[in-house]
Amino acid sequence: MAVIKQNSIEDLKSRINIVDVVASVVALKRSGSQYKGLSPFNPERTPSFFVSPERNMFKCFSSGMAGDIFTFVMETERLTFYEAAETLAQRFGIELEYEKGGLDRQERSLRQMIFEIHEIAAGYFREQFLSEAEDAAFTRRYWEEERGFDAGLAESFRIGLAPPDGSGLRQRLTDKKFPLEALRQSGLFYERGQANRPEALHARFRNRLMIPIRDHQGRVVAFTARQLEITPKDDPTHEAKYINSPETPIFSKSHLLFGLDRARMEVGDETSFLLVEGQLDVIRCHEQGLKTAVAPQGTSITESQLALLKRYAPALECLLDSDSAGQKAALRLLPQAFKVGIEVRFLTLPEGEDPDTYLRKGGSQALASLRADAVDAITFATRNVLPDPAGTSPEKKTQALEQLFEIIRQSESEIVRSEHLRRVSRLARLPEAAVLDDFQHYLRRRRRTAPASAADKKESGAPAAPKKLSTATETLVAICLHDDYLGKPIAEVLDHDWLDNGKVDDRLLNRLLAEFEHDEWQGADQIDSLLETIEEKHFAYSILFRKPYHDDPEKLANQALKALHIDHLNRKIKQIELEIANNQEILDDGIVFLQRKIIEHRRRKTHPPKLEVT
Repeated sequence: MAVIKQNSIEDLKSRINIVDVVASVVALKRSGSQYKGLSPFNPERTPSFFVSPERNMFKCFSSGMAGDIFTFVMETERLTFYEAAETLAQRFGIELEYEKGGLDRQERSLRQMIFEIHEIAAGYFREQFLSEAEDAAFTRRYWEEERGFDAGLAESFRIGLAPPDGSGLRQRLTDKKFPLEALRQSGLFYERGQANRPEALHARFRNRLMIPIRDHQGRVVAFTARQLEITPKDDPTHEAKYINSPETPIFSKSHLLFGLDRARMEVGDETSFLLVEGQLDVIRCHEQGLKTAVAPQGTSITESQLALLKRYAPALECLLDSDSAGQKAALRLLPQAFKVGIEVRFLTLPEGEDPDTYLRKGGSQALASLRADAVDAITFATRNVLPDPAGTSPEKKTQALEQLFEIIRQSESEIVRSEHLRRVSRLARLPEAAVLDDFQHYLRRRRRTAPASAADKKESGAPAAPKKLSTATETLVAICLHDDYLGKPIAEVLDHDWLDNGKVDDRLLNRLLAEFEHDEWQGADQIDSLLETIEEKHFAYSILFRKPYHDDPEKLANQALKALHIDHLNRKIKQIELEIANNQEILDDGIVFLQRKIIEHRRRKTHPPKLEVT
C-alpha cells in the first residue's frame, strides 16, 4: 500500500473537528468546554466518554481508550491507521497525497474497496430496477401494487433489482480494476469453476428485489434480497423468501440494525426507537412518518445491537407479532436489555397481523392505539411466564419467579431491581417481602453454583477494589502537560537514572523532559509526535483529560520529585546490601566502603532536590 504523505495526515487533523467525527457514533451533550456521551466501547448508564474540541481528542474513562480522530475511527470501525485516514478523507471530501504519485485500486485497503464495490452494486441494481426490461417492469409492479409502496420510497431507500444474469455487475467491477480478491470477499458473488479467474465468480443474487443495508454512517455494506415470482428456478436459493449477504470485512449482522442510519437522527431523551421485525416493516414505518423504526438483520436482536441503540436513546418500543414466536423473541431480548440498561416497552399487534399489513391498513394512527395499551418490560414478562396467578400452584409460581429473577438480576441498579421486584409481587399477587426475600435466596444460590463474575461480585455487595493512586511519575507527566512552565525546571533537577524505561509513564516522562531540556517543547497539542505506541497514547490522553486539582503545582512537583529520589536511593541501598550478602569473603575494607555508601545514600534521602522556578 502506498504511504500517505505526513502533510496530508496533518491536514486531515487540522481541518476535521473531532466532534463531527464522534457525533456520527455517539450522542454528545455539551459539558463546559467539552462534550460527553455514553461510551461507544462499553455498555454504560452514566456517561464517561468525553470529547475535547479544543485539543481535538477523546477520552473514554470506562474503557481507558483515548486518542484523536484517527484512533476513534480505527477503534469504532476496526480499521488500520491508513484505512482510517482514507475513510476520513472520503467522508469529509479532503484529497490525500501519497508518497508515490497517487494510489491505484490494487493498492487500496480491502475494506475500502469493498465499500466502493457495494456503492457501485447499489447503483447497478437501481439502474436495473428502473430499466425498460420486462423483469424490471414486473418488479416495479410488485413494489407498487403488491407491496403498496410508492416510487418515492423506492428512490429514498435505493430499492433495486438483481438481474437474472450476474455477469453485468461482475464486468462493471472488473472494468473498474477491482482485484479478484476484493470481488471474492465482497459477498456479492460465489466461486465455482476455474479458480482465480473473474469468470469463476457467479452472482449470489438473481432476479430478486434488492434492499441495500447501510451501517449507522449511511454506507451500503450488504443487501437483503426478496424472492419474486421471476426468481429463477435453477437458483440454489430459490425457495428462500429472503436471502442476505454473508458476513464480510464490512458487514456483521449482529452489530448492525437496518434503518439506524436514519432513525438515530430522530431519537433522543423523549423519543424512542421502534423495533420491528424486518426491512420492509421499517420502510412501511417510514412511509407512515414513523422515522425511528429499526430492524435486526434476520436474527434475534443482540446485546451489541441494543448497546448501539442505547448510545442514541434511553428507551425502545418493540412492535411484536402476537404469535408465540414473537413472544418468545421478546422474552429473549429482555435480559440483554436489562444488562445494557435500555428501557423497553412492548406494543402487541392483533392476532394474525404483522407491522407491514397493520400499518398499511391503519396508518400511524393504528400505532397510536397500540401505544395506548403498551406495557413495560416486567409487566410483559410476568404476564408471559405467569398468565394466571390466581390459578397457579405455589410450585409453578416459584418456577415462574425464577425466570423473572434471571431477567431482573441483569440490571446493575439496585433501585431498578427493587422497583421491578415490587411490580412482580403485585402482578403475581404475592407478598412483596416474600418476593424480595426469594430474590436474595436466588442470588445466593446462584453464586454457589456458578463461577464468580463481575456481576456476581456486585450482587454480593463486595466492595470494589480501590483505584490505584497516581504514581509520582504520572504526577510529573500531568504537570508537564498542564503546567508546562515547570517542565524546564523539572528537567534540570530530575536525573534520568531515576526512571525505568520499561514503564509507560517513566518512558513518556523521559521523552517530555528531553523536549524541555533542549527547548523543543511545542505544547501539549503537539504531543502525538512523541507517542510511539497505542499504550502511550492512551496514557497521555488520559492525563490530558484529567488535570491534577492542586492550587500549587510547584509543591506537587516537589513532592513527586522527592518520592522518585527516595525510590531511586532505596533501590541503590538494596543493591549494595545484596552485594554485601553475596560477597561475604571480601576484605573488611571493601565492606566498610560499601557500608559507607549505604550511609551516604540514607543521608541523601533527607535532602531531596527542589525546583528552582524563576
